[in-house]
This record gives sequence, C-alpha cells and structure tokens, in this order.
Amino acid sequence: MPRPVTPLIAVDLIIELTDRPGRPIVLIERRNPPHGWALPGGFVDLGETLEQAAVREAQEETGLKIKLKALLGCYSDPQRDARGHTVSAVYVAEAQGEPRAGDDAGKVAVMDALKPPALAFDHAVILGDYRRYRETGMPAPLRG
Repeated sequence: MPRPVTPLIAVDLIIELTDRPGRPIVLIERRNPPHGWALPGGFVDLGETLEQAAVREAQEETGLKIKLKALLGCYSDPQRDARGHTVSAVYVAEAQGEPRAGDDAGKVAVMDALKPPALAFDHAVILGDYRRYRETGMPAPLRG
C-alpha cells in the first residue's frame, strides 16, 4: 500500500514571561522565508511527541526553558503557510529569564500580546485566540 501524502506537522508556542509584569510574550523575527515576526515554533521531528518538539523548538529559537501550560488549539487551514499545507499544535507555555535568538530566529523580542507587530502565517489569528484564552480560559474555537 502506498504511503499517504499528508500535511507537515508543526508546533508553535505562546511563551509567557512570568517574571515580568503583565506576562508579556516572546516573538521571533524569522531568519528564513517567509520573513517577518512570528511565534516561536517549527516542525516535529520523527520520533518526537508534539510536546517534546515544543520544548525543543522553544530552547532552539529563544534559549528559554519552558513549562507547557495548555494546548491552545490546532490550526490546519491549508493556506496558513505559503510553503505548503502545515498543521500546527499551538501551546501556551511559561518561562523566566532573558530570551536570546537562535536557530531560525534572527531576532527575538518581548511584547505585549495586545500590541503585536504584523505577523507571519496565521499567527495574528492565533494571538486573537490566545487573548480570548487569557480572558476566559477557553481554548481556541473550532473552525470549519
């Protein structure tokens, strides 16, 4: 039986810095196309769980050791990534300390989740869902 062709699997992270007032979040400026500001994250490696990939990507791109708090939601719009169909599990995580850019991150910034710059991919939608999560505790809504 031929192997099915399926979307790529990725993880993205909303990292809250708990040692700062207002729990600002960490964004990266992407070193590789598509360029722009984005949530830290990346592709899941073979043999890795989603959670292991999330912890690894956070360490690689921000230098932060994170604690996963919640699964915000899964994002699967075939148009969300110009490079091809990618499904992403998005986690909310906590960290402390000073982030530093690494791996695919050209720069790293700490920002108020209410005032982000223009974002790559569908990360503006994800941050909207995150703001709802912070206000209500509800995960991302299901989308058809």
